[in-house]
Amino acid sequence: MTSVAVVGASGRLGSLTCSLIEASDDFTLVARLGSRSDPREMLAADVVVDMTVPAVSQAIVDLAVSNGRKVLVGTSGWTGDRIAALRRTVDAHPGAGVVIIPNFSLGSVVATALATVAAQFFDAAEIIETHGARKVDSPSGTAVRTAELLLRARAERGPVEAPHTDQRARGQQVASIPVHSLRLPGVEARQEVIFGGTGETVTIRHDTSSQASYEAGILRSLEAVATTTGVVVGLDALLDLRAAFDAAPLAERASDEPPVIDDVPSGQAASATSTR
Repeated sequence: MTSVAVVGASGRLGSLTCSLIEASDDFTLVARLGSRSDPREMLAADVVVDMTVPAVSQAIVDLAVSNGRKVLVGTSGWTGDRIAALRRTVDAHPGAGVVIIPNFSLGSVVATALATVAAQFFDAAEIIETHGARKVDSPSGTAVRTAELLLRARAERGPVEAPHTDQRARGQQVASIPVHSLRLPGVEARQEVIFGGTGETVTIRHDTSSQASYEAGILRSLEAVATTTGVVVGLDALLDLRAAFDAAPLAERASDEPPVIDDVPSGQAASATSTR
């Protein structure tokens, strides 16, 4: 059984993680750490779960990695530069493994994957992310991750078109994409990726109405981190989304041969015709 310490255990996501671990037959919770705890208490566990805040997350992760612990990070604020620095730290400790999850929701990951497909066909895109008033950082880690993946998907087309970004009201540019952050009471989490084309727009939106949507992702991440080496970013990396897209019943590229036209009506059409 894998022993786990949760840092940030008094927060909403940390508390949920503790409950899931306690209900699991595969993990045992050996330490709950809060803001006044000695960080070294987490070293009693095989796996450290960081559910803190951006200001302290890196120190927690560095301490855990330097002491040979596997780490699951659910704290936002991990930019590309911070992740690059973390990779160097992890490389210096053979066998070390860190899994960073910007969003534990399966629906969020699927929505972002769909957005990366749309990004290859539309040159204008913006992101609107909405969270509760208590969320201290912006843009959200999910929005940053989405923007980075959209730009990666557009490797051949280049950055998106984003006019007037010198104006503050146009949002913060992340990977060339304007991101707008709303913080309101009464909201759990919502993200919209809006694409614009000639005479049309496409919106891919994901809503989280309950923290219950994070449970499956947290458990899947805990299972994965125990055997992870190196740095893994995103729940999508732990799921076989590529196979799901490959299996989707999309139209195949048309061949040069003319289509075969079947003059025989279908059973439903024949039945409808015979009753007239």
